[in-house]
Amino acid sequence: MNARSVGFEPVVDNHTRVLILGSLPGDASLKAAQYYAHPRNSFWPLMGGLLGEALPALSYDARLNRLKARGVGLWDVIASAERAGSLDAAIRSPEAADLRGLANSLPDLRAVAFNGGLAARLGRRILTDLQGVALIDLPSSSPAHARPLAEKRHAWAVLAPFLS
Repeated sequence: MNARSVGFEPVVDNHTRVLILGSLPGDASLKAAQYYAHPRNSFWPLMGGLLGEALPALSYDARLNRLKARGVGLWDVIASAERAGSLDAAIRSPEAADLRGLANSLPDLRAVAFNGGLAARLGRRILTDLQGVALIDLPSSSPAHARPLAEKRHAWAVLAPFLS
């Protein structure tokens, strides 16, 4: 049996307009206790490009503060699961996060973006009938999802209208 991986607390506040949901933090993120800590994960460059800010150059706390200041929140669709390694395909016995409870607690929420296929499949099951909130599927920022950064940037640009 693999050890149970436990995700992080949500990074949100009452001004969160866009909630980005991953599946479950990978080994590098869990070890660093930081969202998207793997050095080849393109999340921070993607968000920096969307926000027009050099997020990768900032400290982790400053990155989170900049996201919140721009109405962006982070969390994962899986609260905990058994997993060897970091691949979504290795996830076993997932326990869902309380996505509906979180979404309902965010008065300004306008969009939920799923970072990757597993996040989208699981998250849409929970949030499918959420009223007044766009559900957006994004290609994974993970290095395991081998697509050119420019291609990911183009796909993630769909978030721009919700960020202004």
